[in-house]
Amino acid sequence: MRTEIITSAQNPKIKTLLTLQEKSKERRKSGLFVVEGRRELLHCIEAGYEPYAVFYCPDIISEEDFQEIASRCSCGFIEVPQPLYDKVAYRGGTEGVIAELRCKDMGLEALTLPENPLVVVLESVEKPGNLGAVLRSADASGADAVIVCDPLTDMYNPNLIRSSIGAIFTVPVATASSEDTIAWLKAKGIKIYTAQLQDSEWYYDTDMRGGTAIVMGTEATGLTDCWRKAADAHIKIPMLGRLDSLNVSVSAAILMFEAVRQRNA
Repeated sequence: MRTEIITSAQNPKIKTLLTLQEKSKERRKSGLFVVEGRRELLHCIEAGYEPYAVFYCPDIISEEDFQEIASRCSCGFIEVPQPLYDKVAYRGGTEGVIAELRCKDMGLEALTLPENPLVVVLESVEKPGNLGAVLRSADASGADAVIVCDPLTDMYNPNLIRSSIGAIFTVPVATASSEDTIAWLKAKGIKIYTAQLQDSEWYYDTDMRGGTAIVMGTEATGLTDCWRKAADAHIKIPMLGRLDSLNVSVSAAILMFEAVRQRNA
């Protein structure tokens, strides 16, 4: 294991690490992204991501955790003192480890689905926190894939990774245009169910036992017409109060677990 010690915030490798955390343009240019925390890093490695460099603070990370990570990485390790680690850490409580990893292809062709898959499709979701929450629910419900159409947020945004608590690495994720995703779903015989208020039936009256794609748009504008026209059914959740919508992550969780309920009934 190759180990280097860095103590200065002016070191070029520290500056690169900070830039990768802060700028999506640099992540796209370099093909690298940043993950903090033992749990998230191990999820990454298990999902086939290749570590490029690992920064660690021996005053924070336990020897057991360090050895677990070291045994799974062939990249170089960079030791930093706690004052420097505290400056570069994106959030607190990350167990003393930050890694740079190589990005992976997120095209539709990279997805491998089982028979009668459960797929969640999100169109133009902008807030990393919402997307991260949907990914957590997708992991919990055993969804087979999440497809983000025409994304307005960087899929390697640190806020997204943090809010998903690593679920972006435990659930197969793809990005594509809405048009390409519709064609892909139809070619695979997966039913398209769009969540919308207009011309809809109750979600629990919709058969989700076969191949199912639950499609959701933004809270502000909903889904574009191409999805409404392509849908096999429009579904809705009862709203018994004075408001007419739920947060997209809450709605997605309700619909995913309805599919789970039907499939285990």
